[in-house]
Amino acid sequence: MTAAVAAQSFAARLDAIYRAESRRAFATLVRLLGDFDTAEEALHDAFRAALEQWPRDGIPQNPRAWLVSTGRFKAIDGLRRRARFDTTDPELLEEIPDDTAERDDDSIEDDRLRLIFTCCHPALSPDAQVALTLREVCNLTTEEIAQAFLTAAPTLAQRIVRAKTKIREARIPYEVPAQADLSQRLGMVLRVVYLVFNEGYSASSGPTLLRADLSGEAIRLGRLLVQLLPEPEAMGLLALMLLHESRRAARAGTDGDIVLLAEQDRALWNREQIAEGSALVARALRSGRAGPYALQAAVAAVHANAARADSTDWHEIVGLYDMLLAVEPSPVVELNRAAAVAMRDGPGAGLVLIDAILGRGDLLDYHLAHAARADMCRRLGAAADARKSYERAIALVRQEPERRFLERRLADLPG
Repeated sequence: MTAAVAAQSFAARLDAIYRAESRRAFATLVRLLGDFDTAEEALHDAFRAALEQWPRDGIPQNPRAWLVSTGRFKAIDGLRRRARFDTTDPELLEEIPDDTAERDDDSIEDDRLRLIFTCCHPALSPDAQVALTLREVCNLTTEEIAQAFLTAAPTLAQRIVRAKTKIREARIPYEVPAQADLSQRLGMVLRVVYLVFNEGYSASSGPTLLRADLSGEAIRLGRLLVQLLPEPEAMGLLALMLLHESRRAARAGTDGDIVLLAEQDRALWNREQIAEGSALVARALRSGRAGPYALQAAVAAVHANAARADSTDWHEIVGLYDMLLAVEPSPVVELNRAAAVAMRDGPGAGLVLIDAILGRGDLLDYHLAHAARADMCRRLGAAADARKSYERAIALVRQEPERRFLERRLADLPG
């Protein structure tokens, strides 16, 4: 093997190790060093040392343990150097635990779970939770996150810095919450992951590829949570994301316009994702502790497993929405149930339910409520009422593909 080929082979192996182990090593270094920035610097120092030593000494049998150990020692050396020039408390060095021996995979994964819960701590704002999770758990760059969320990079960077400062100054513990608090805290983590997914799944703005990558990162986080904490709601969220993602290729035409679920080419749906999502739904429902994510995923599974739109089991979907309303009542769930009732019992029955929601003042500024009402009026032949509702929906909608769809529906009305 020539020197050039050997160097290329080593570079490929090092890149593979970085992709497989860097976030795991980082999570452990955060636990050992107690600070995000110190851990990030230590990780970079460890990989620089690997570039120097591994070509000479060979890649160690356990690269992750070597990186953690080297990173810890590099961090301690840095603290010692700074201590000579400032008032750094020398006792800080003694607080850094010597926990760099090879640890089993469960211990390493515990560190990753701690990292996720720290990034999603309730003391941080929702925007900060999302940004910090994408930066520290998913390893997206600040520029990538800013671009995906249509935020200026300096603004996003400041948000991340403030979040890290809050964690340090408030001494937010780097730990998985106690069992008594786990349900509520897990709900926050799942909400952050779903926010990331929805931002990526939306085709409203931003680079399409990057936004698809955001959905991929959310699914990766969902898989990690199910692996680390196989709770029914974690399974439900992963299932929901997979089932939605399975339809990505069919959601829009070649011109970028929306294709409704009933009109999508089901041959384009990803059957592997549907099978995995449906299996997760079944596991979550069998637990007897299915929550909102699992029930939403169950609805998505009914749609995904229908061979044709006209074979959809709307009775089952209405029943699932009844269960969802009992678990997590909300006007949006009522709206979705009304749409399902309209498919089961006819548009008149659905219209009565939507008018009741709007009549009490709920969802007045939600474009989908007016769009659903317009569609039911259209199906009933009430063109004038449909026109008013379409116009209201268009005034409220933000996403350009949805706007174009609603404008076409409005233009197609008779008279």
